[in-house]
Amino acid sequence: MITNLLGYGSPKQLAGFRAFVLYEHVVAVTPDADTQFWQQDCRLPPTFQSWFTVTNLHIWMLTVRLRSLPEGKHYTQALIDHFFIDVEDRIRAVLQPKSKPPKPYTFDSPFYINPNAPKPGDAKDGQTRLTPLSRAPDRLVTRQMKIFKEQWAGMGLSFDLGLVKGDMEMAAAVWRNLLGARGAQGIAFPNSTSDKTAFRRSVNLIGGEVVNVAKVDMAKEERHDDGSGVHDFAPEDADLYLEYPQLMLDIVSYVRRELVRLEKLSDEQIMNGPLERLKFGKVRS
Repeated sequence: MITNLLGYGSPKQLAGFRAFVLYEHVVAVTPDADTQFWQQDCRLPPTFQSWFTVTNLHIWMLTVRLRSLPEGKHYTQALIDHFFIDVEDRIRAVLQPKSKPPKPYTFDSPFYINPNAPKPGDAKDGQTRLTPLSRAPDRLVTRQMKIFKEQWAGMGLSFDLGLVKGDMEMAAAVWRNLLGARGAQGIAFPNSTSDKTAFRRSVNLIGGEVVNVAKVDMAKEERHDDGSGVHDFAPEDADLYLEYPQLMLDIVSYVRRELVRLEKLSDEQIMNGPLERLKFGKVRS
C-alpha cells in the first residue's frame, strides 16, 4: 500500500525504467555502431555536436513508435529525460578544464574526442580528482543545454513534417540537420581567383552569447572556424557535393525502413521484449 502511494510500480515508474534501458542499449549506441558512415561518408567531425546530432535522430525515430503505446507519454518523456541527463554529463566533461572526466550517465563513447581530456602524463602527483575550480562553469553548461534543447526540438519538428509530407521534405530535414546545410549559400569552386581559405559554417544565434543579432558580422562569423561543427567544403573539395543526393536518399530510406520495422513490433515487445530486436541497423545495410 505504501509503495503504491509512493509511486513504486506505477506505469510512470515502469516506463522510466524501461526507457533508460532503451536509451542506453538501443539509442545511445547508434553513433558508435555506424561510425564509418557518419564520419567517413557524411564527413561529420568527431565532436560532441556530431554525437548529439546522430543520437538525436534515433531519439526521434524511437519516439515515433513510443507515442503509440498505451502509456506512450510516460515512455516518451522518460526517454527524453534520460537523453538530456546524459547530454548534460557529457557537456560537463567536454567543457571542464583538464582533469579526469567524470563518468557519464551511460558510457564513454569513442565517437567524439574530448579536447579537455587529460593526456598521459598530464596529471601531477597522481592527483586527478575534480576540484571546484576544475569543474565546467554552470553558466556555460546551461547555455549549451539550451542550444541542444533547441536543436532537439527543431529536428523533431522537421522530421515530423517530413514524415507527413513525404520524402522530399524529409530529405530537406536530413540536409539541414544531419549534413549541416552545406552549400546553403552557394558552392565555392576552384578558379584562378579563388581564395583557398574560403570557408563557411552555420552560426547559431539562439541560446548562445549573441544578444543583438543586428550587430553580428555574419560574413566574418561564417568564415571563422571554431573547430566545433560542420562547415562548407573548400573549393578544391567541391566535387564532394555530388555525393549529397545519394547520402540524403540513403538516410531517408534508412529512416523509413527503421520506422516500418519498429511499427511491426508489438507493444509488448517494445515495453518488455529483448533489446536485440529493437536495435537499429546500419544506414547502408
